Amino acid sequence: MSEMIRKQIYIRKQQDESLKRISEARGLSEAEIVRQAIDREIGGAVKRSALHDRSAWEAILEYLEKRKGAEESGEAYQWRREDAYEERMAHLDRKRD
Repeated sequence: MSEMIRKQIYIRKQQDESLKRISEARGLSEAEIVRQAIDREIGGAVKRSALHDRSAWEAILEYLEKRKGAEESGEAYQWRREDAYEERMAHLDRKRD
């Protein structure tokens, strides 16, 4: 797993309000929006947005169908924060290659 480093920053109230709106509209955490903005600033942004990437939507739909089946079977959903970070970093590493 790639190491995540915690940063604490101060932002203006207007920036906070905008960040919350963007986060809600995109269905992403505020932290992810900040990470994406940093990536864009340092030139590491993905050229094509996942919103326009058909394969990304197909992967999401496949995952949702899988989860729907798990709910019907009574299987409990197991989630760990470390898994989310590891998945995100692996995804970014694949995009950079």
